[in-house]
Amino acid sequence: MHLINFKGFSGQQLVEIIDKAIEVKHNPEKYRKALDGKSLAMIFQKTSTRTRVSFEVAMTQLGGHALYIDWRTTNFTIADIYDETQYLSRNVDCIMARLLRNVDLQVMAKASKVPVINGCDEKYHPSQAIADLMTMKERKGKLKGLKLVYIGVHNNVCNSLIEGCIKTGVKIVTVTPIFNEPSRDDELLEEARKTGLYETTLDVKQALKDADFVYTDTWVDMEFFSDPKYAAEKEKRIKIMMPYQVNRELLEGYNALIMHDMPIHRGYEISADVIESPNSIIYEQSENRLYAAKAILLKLLEKF
Repeated sequence: MHLINFKGFSGQQLVEIIDKAIEVKHNPEKYRKALDGKSLAMIFQKTSTRTRVSFEVAMTQLGGHALYIDWRTTNFTIADIYDETQYLSRNVDCIMARLLRNVDLQVMAKASKVPVINGCDEKYHPSQAIADLMTMKERKGKLKGLKLVYIGVHNNVCNSLIEGCIKTGVKIVTVTPIFNEPSRDDELLEEARKTGLYETTLDVKQALKDADFVYTDTWVDMEFFSDPKYAAEKEKRIKIMMPYQVNRELLEGYNALIMHDMPIHRGYEISADVIESPNSIIYEQSENRLYAAKAILLKLLEKF
């Protein structure tokens, strides 16, 4: 079993992973040797803080070993991904790959003899969504019947949130004036609409009514944020998105909990005072990446 997105997972399976993450968080000693002797290869084509730290620490705390692999220092750069993955998967028990292109991840999953985890590509970020849903369940004691409003650019995180929410009974409303075209998955959105749990609108005030959680993310993909070649597109996006900044004025009269998957660009998608407000659960959400990683590894390596 691979974790590329949530298409092959039932709602029940997702809830089991979420519940396992909560259990592991509160009973770490019980799982200290759960992955004794196991190795995880972590391949990074994109930069990372939370994905690298969470999976590496997760393996250590579960009694296993994580091998950090910088894509640029390997023969993945000069050889066929299929061939390199065939080799790599014969040496480790699991692969977590953070790649620029989902098509490359699909090749990797096809070639691998062991489970492959999507550590983020341009279409999906499933490990992030599991941590998000875990945080929501911890806070509210349930998932079914909750309402999450996502305000920002429709991107990979948005896709995984939509998929994760509808499968666990959470209503999700997206306010996305910009659609990141490389992230487009029309099949996912069509299936989501059929459930009645997914809506999209540009009326942000209407969307915020009865929201339990408000979620935002960067307007510019991390690999482009400081790229001079992307400066014009960045300025264009800022102009379009600034009226949708998650700030005190936007949230006035609402009591939703505030979420952000990080890295944060303060003063862009979210204001500093909201990040530090009593309703912010951003750092708690980011901490939960560790427990989500543990639960994912336990599930895919059949140690539930």
